[in-house]
Order: sequence, then C-alpha cells, then structure tokens
Amino acid sequence: MTAPLLQMYRLKKHFSLQNSLLKAIDDVSLDIYEGETLGLVGESGCGKSTLGKMLLRLESPTEGHIHFDSLNLAKLSRDEKKLMCQKMQMIFQDPYSSLNPRMTIADILKEPFKIHSLHSKSQLEEEIKHLLSLVGIHSSFLGRYPHELSGGQRQRIGIARALALRPRFIVCDEPVSALDVSVQAQIVNLLKELQSKLKLTYLFIAHDLGIIKYISSRVAVMYLGKLVELAPTEELYKNPLHPYTEALFSSIPIPDPKQERQRKKIILAEETLPSTRSPKGCIFSGRCPYAENICHHIRPKWRETSPGHFVACHRSAPLDSPLKVLNDS
Repeated sequence: MTAPLLQMYRLKKHFSLQNSLLKAIDDVSLDIYEGETLGLVGESGCGKSTLGKMLLRLESPTEGHIHFDSLNLAKLSRDEKKLMCQKMQMIFQDPYSSLNPRMTIADILKEPFKIHSLHSKSQLEEEIKHLLSLVGIHSSFLGRYPHELSGGQRQRIGIARALALRPRFIVCDEPVSALDVSVQAQIVNLLKELQSKLKLTYLFIAHDLGIIKYISSRVAVMYLGKLVELAPTEELYKNPLHPYTEALFSSIPIPDPKQERQRKKIILAEETLPSTRSPKGCIFSGRCPYAENICHHIRPKWRETSPGHFVACHRSAPLDSPLKVLNDS
C-alpha cells in the first residue's frame, strides 16, 4: 500500500435543528491511499454523501482535520484552494439534475477550463474532444443539450466534466443509482478503465453491495455517521464482523433459488429514536440481535482484529498481538 493521498482525522459535521443537534458525521478517522477505490456503504441518511462533500470542502467540518497530499485543507489560501479544486472532483448521483439544461455539452465541458483560466481557444476545442473520447462519446454530441441525451450518456458527460482538470482524487457519489441496470455496468467498467489509464483514486459511495464488491479495493461501512467496519473487499465479504455489516450482506440476493430460500436472513429491529438511544453505548445496540448489557453502556473501540480489518464491536476478537486501538469514541 502506498502512502495515504487523503487523510481524515476525527471529522465531525453537526447540523442545528429546531430543538436538537444532528450529528451527520461523528468522529470519523480514515485514510484513502493513492490509486485505490475505497467503497463507502450504509443506509440512506447515514452520512455518506455528507462525508464526500466535506472532503471536497463543499461542506465545512464542525471539527477535525482533512489532509490531501500532506496539505491541511483548512489552512489553504484562496489561490491554493482554487488550485486544490483541480486535484479533487466529484461525479454526482443524478445526471438529470447535475448538468445545466441551458448549456450545450461543449459549454458544459469548457466551463471548468474557463473558471481556472486554462488553455487557449484552439487548445480548448481539442481538449473537450479528447474528454469525449475518454468517456466514449462522439464529438458530434458537442452541440446538443443534456435533454437530448440518454441517462447513461449524461452521466458520461458528468464524468468527462470531472476529468476536465485532470484530478487525482474523485468522489463518486452513487454515480450509477439513477441509471438502468444495463447501463450501470457500462459506467462502472468505464470508471475502472479510467482509473487504470489516468491513475485516479476514488471514494465510491453506493448502496449496491454487488457494485461495491466489483469496483472497490477496500470497503468502509457507515452507520449513523460513524464507521463501524473497514476491511479489504474480499476479507469483508467473506468475514463480516459487525452485526450491521452481516445484516447488509444478508440482503444480497443469491442467484440460486434453493440457496436463497434456505439461507438465514437477518431482520433488524426498527430504528430507535435519537432521544431513546444511550449516549454512552454502541450506536447500533438498539437494533443489534446480539446486544448485551455492555453494548448499551460502553461505546466499543475501533480495533484491528486482523491485518487491515477494523471493527467497532464488543463481539470482535482482537489480534493475538497487543490490541491496536485507533480511536477511543
């Protein structure tokens, strides 16, 4: 594993509501390594997209630090922030709303270059044609508007726009969830090809556990703004340790109908209200089928149970060597 390209340390993001405080991200520490795809999974509302936006400074952290290539993003000057935008980009979830309907494809792709004052007019024409070729779109589409393209074609334009400034790191915020299943595979394969060709690093946010397994080198599982498990992809799918991860994986359909009928599915209890959760115990204790008394009163520590496999659960077994504790929640 190479050195971390992006490092998060004790990130928190809180939103003030009428009479309460919403902890969208609650004490997340994580490294993303150059050239890898880190998959991020969890149910809707757990904070996945908020975390991705914070990494690109589209949301400001309430607490914590973010370092990109050893630079503290909170301490950059205005010019340095603009330069950093060239290195970090996002592919948005919905290709129907993320493209300006009043702009042609040519104008959409030219916009990043104009904002950053890159390339002359003659160079710009060649650059946007090159971007289209990268994502498999013919240059004849340059004069069209987004509504004249299919969903998959629009998302390819969104990918081309993200690649325009030649970034090193891209947040893929559920980039295929709004597409037909047949098109999803094409877009995921395109992202893998571009990563290999352009040496990109991805944070890939998704609900589809099959896609996450296919594209990710490591997977992080998030629940209510906290990481509950992190491991290399094959290790996590073979040996999930956290009860929430087990429940997620039990929902993956098995192609064999006989095996599907025979396997045991984990049905979680209904989510408890924030006001009824124990502030000291495990955040998952109200729904966990294995919860014991300790789970309701003591927050589990973030532990490495095998090389590269981390989990926050009292049931997890530590390494034979002295326990490595990364975070005390």
